[in-house]
Amino acid sequence: MRRYSSSARLFAASLLAMSLASAGPARASAVPGVATEWTQLLNNAELINLTGQSAEQISHQVTQITQLAEQIQNQLKIYENMLQNTLQLPDHVWGQAEADLQRLQQLVSQGQGIAFSMGNIDDVLKQRIQSYADFKTGLENGESFSDSYQSWSDTNRDTIAATLRAAGLTSDQFSTEEGTMAQLRTASETAVGQMQALQVGHEIAAQQVEQAQKLRGLVAQQIAMTATWYQSEQAEKDLAQTRREEFFNATPPSTSGGQEMEPRW
Repeated sequence: MRRYSSSARLFAASLLAMSLASAGPARASAVPGVATEWTQLLNNAELINLTGQSAEQISHQVTQITQLAEQIQNQLKIYENMLQNTLQLPDHVWGQAEADLQRLQQLVSQGQGIAFSMGNIDDVLKQRIQSYADFKTGLENGESFSDSYQSWSDTNRDTIAATLRAAGLTSDQFSTEEGTMAQLRTASETAVGQMQALQVGHEIAAQQVEQAQKLRGLVAQQIAMTATWYQSEQAEKDLAQTRREEFFNATPPSTSGGQEMEPRW
């Protein structure tokens, strides 16, 4: 049987966590065996530690997504205003607009990856630790965090798809960087195409600001719940340890002062 050092196990789990983060919006069940292999490399203490570190990093990433989406939203509006006063955006300006629209597509993918990763963390902890599975999350309708992230992901994709359909486009055309680039090259040929791309991008950016705020709230709630569960778990361990120490350190009852037993013939 192969043996792993603690650092090797954490390194392997970190690599797997990163690969899961970039895997897209599929549920954990879509990659059978992966979560199981991950948990087999870690003991519970390492798993909890890695979960806490990952959750904090992901929380910062969601904040960055919100800020970047706001910046892109504002910048695309500037391009729209410029286009209204000219026949077509100059190549160097359109190049900047293309870069912003590409970055927006990447932010959408990052948000979906985060939702997948956090939902998978919830699934893994429930599989490995019974007390976590039994802990009440406080979410509405008794949903798990895994279910809530899936709902968020579905809503985000459906909203983007509806925006694209309204402009006569499909979500497949913007689901990858290659597809986005192809659409932007087509849009760059005319002022009408440029304006359509900018307007759609502006609307999607506004949606991502709102969706990222919801995602950030969900991540924060999961982090808070996990911290509460961990404190409760630790308190029970500390109490059990205290009781053991009290039992073994207790002074034995005195045997003096009683009636002396004498043989009777």
